[in-house]
Amino acid sequence: MENSPDADSQVAPANVTTPAPAPATAPVVIVAGASRGVGRGIALALGEAGMRVVVTARSSEGGRITEARRETIEDTARTIIAAGGAAYPYRCDHTDPRDVDGLTAWCLRRFGRIDVAICAVWGGNEGFDGERYDDGTRWGDPYWRRPLTRFAPAMETGLHAALVLAHAVTPAMVAARAGLIGFVTFDPDSGYLGDLTYDIAKASVARLAYACAQELTETGVTALALAPGRVRTERALEAGMRDDEGESPLYLGRGVAAMLAQGDAAAHAGRVVHAADLAQRYAIRDTDGRQPARFAP
Repeated sequence: MENSPDADSQVAPANVTTPAPAPATAPVVIVAGASRGVGRGIALALGEAGMRVVVTARSSEGGRITEARRETIEDTARTIIAAGGAAYPYRCDHTDPRDVDGLTAWCLRRFGRIDVAICAVWGGNEGFDGERYDDGTRWGDPYWRRPLTRFAPAMETGLHAALVLAHAVTPAMVAARAGLIGFVTFDPDSGYLGDLTYDIAKASVARLAYACAQELTETGVTALALAPGRVRTERALEAGMRDDEGESPLYLGRGVAAMLAQGDAAAHAGRVVHAADLAQRYAIRDTDGRQPARFAP
């Protein structure tokens, strides 16, 4: 998987403290979209569980940021390291197959394997301030009264980015006959999500997990979808969500860590796995001690 000649230049700058050496047996995890939101929470939770976490997204102190947001992969990595974990920030545009191939090749050179890859690249509310999108439309405006400009980017940064990551990491996992690929989305069976573009993009990611699982049968590799509830992301809090509502970004990640520790991820292949169900199954609590319920539109 030789690719980008400047792949090592994508490794984030040296102002991130070097993590303490992790055991050679510690799982190697890629979390895409880990600069903020659910991806950041998953990265923090897996670092908390003792895994070696490759923290990757576009927003970096050493390069460009997205939507003028302040969160970066370096900030996520520093938080993991400060808590005693092992984190490795790597700047990557997950819509670009060449970039993602470079990330994969770097991980294999550095660690010799990739055990888990989780795509949380697209939150779905980019450009949304809690009332309006940057095109002036409101959440829930009917599709025929809205421009089509959001649809293609949603499919690219939602569905396409998830497939690009799976395409890049699967060969190494199949060769090892082990691995987990997780796609963060919502469960289509939960009901209509209130916005045509958002609903279709999220449902497509869930179907991607199902399709990948069918083709991975008997390879030792598991693909599944991961569904959070209402999450207190940075964007949601800024848009007016109370900090005592919903669940923290770590809730789903702690459930994933427990599932990996138990070793029964394969039982969920192709399915949408809810944060609330993982919490019940593995007696997981959120940061405030609660067990928030499943997402309901």
